[in-house]
Amino acid sequence: MSVLFRSIRSLLLLELVRGMALTLWTMFTGRRVTVNYPYEKGVLSPRFRGEHALRRYPTGEERCIACKLCEAICPAQAITIEAEPREDGSRRTTRYDIDMTKCIYCGYCQEACPVDAIVQGPNYEFSTETRAELYYNKDKLLDNGDRWEHLIAANIAQDAAYR
Repeated sequence: MSVLFRSIRSLLLLELVRGMALTLWTMFTGRRVTVNYPYEKGVLSPRFRGEHALRRYPTGEERCIACKLCEAICPAQAITIEAEPREDGSRRTTRYDIDMTKCIYCGYCQEACPVDAIVQGPNYEFSTETRAELYYNKDKLLDNGDRWEHLIAANIAQDAAYR
């Protein structure tokens, strides 16, 4: 009996008919399943790892203290830092480069930073026309930090309980 039933099911394509019925039911119930992407954005997690940014203190001074922990922990070796001491004895970076073509967005640089200087912000729309535009220098990273600071600070505050 089961061989006969399976043969009839295969001949009449019952799985296909059942799938089409489900598609039609979903289409006419009015329940939306997709997002109209360029015009509607999905909700991002506070832990989302997007485009890199260097943050500043509220006084305007950059946070990076040139400890080079992010450079050391980067598994893709995408970060290059050069530093020199200042007149007041503190160390600051003179060069902070990230090769975004090498970056694997693991988030280790953000976790290793003791002062939350380098973060991965909420921006995921940073496609470029050339590879050269994906080599971020210190100025580009600081601009990203200034542009996204309000969202980055909110995400860090929201995630602070889990750090």
